[in-house]
Amino acid sequence: MRRGAEWGRAIRGAACAGLLALSGSVAGAEAPASSCAAEAGVETAARVQRRYDGIRDLAAGFEQESRSATFGGQPLMDADVKRGEVVFAKPGRMRWRYAEPEPSLVVSDGETLWIHDVEGGTATRLEVTAGYLSGAALQFLLGDGEILASFDVEATRCTPERVELTLLPKEDATYERLGLVADPETGDIVATSVVDLFGNETEIRFRDVVVNQTPSAETFSFVPPEGVELIDYAAGAAAGTAAGTPADGADDGWPSPATEGAGAP
Repeated sequence: MRRGAEWGRAIRGAACAGLLALSGSVAGAEAPASSCAAEAGVETAARVQRRYDGIRDLAAGFEQESRSATFGGQPLMDADVKRGEVVFAKPGRMRWRYAEPEPSLVVSDGETLWIHDVEGGTATRLEVTAGYLSGAALQFLLGDGEILASFDVEATRCTPERVELTLLPKEDATYERLGLVADPETGDIVATSVVDLFGNETEIRFRDVVVNQTPSAETFSFVPPEGVELIDYAAGAAAGTAAGTPADGADDGWPSPATEGAGAP
């Protein structure tokens, strides 16, 4: 299996979980469970929506932990932890720079998504519009979508300080469900998770969050470095094309050059 495909699955999970954590907080000790009012889920989701409608962009350090599905009570693989920095901006743009345990870069301008596996020597291109990152989890915080219109929302645990929500997509999605913990008064999200269709779970924790800094357009553009293998899943493209030349049948317009260092984390 190609390393680019492995990173693709990781990024789908990270995007869903990470984009629902724009407050950058991390949940503390779990509070004792209490019953939830009938409208707690809807009311909390509405507050979260209002809170993040006002955020244009975000930059933060992150730690991403992925846990595999279990079989016979045991995980199929050991937990995987990655660390780096991320920038999000509406509409639909993001840049993940993975530093540990191995360097990689993931960039999307809202239409094209690139995955640069530095150690593997590959650059994978996909069309966001083809559904690779589709789903309300992304649409909600990247400027297009409403939580209550896209999810069935249930409050599963409530305290005066925290409300835990389970979000089930109303339409087909690349994940099974989302979980979030929010402040019921402010709408700030303090923890998130996503469970994919195979039962694997991804959790994102952020640090040093800053918002509404207006990153440049070049932050979200990418040109593959010379010498890497291009794995091109764009419409009509053929995989295995050398970097620097569009695949036969692919769109002739490649993303504009990024700022210095965009070709490597």
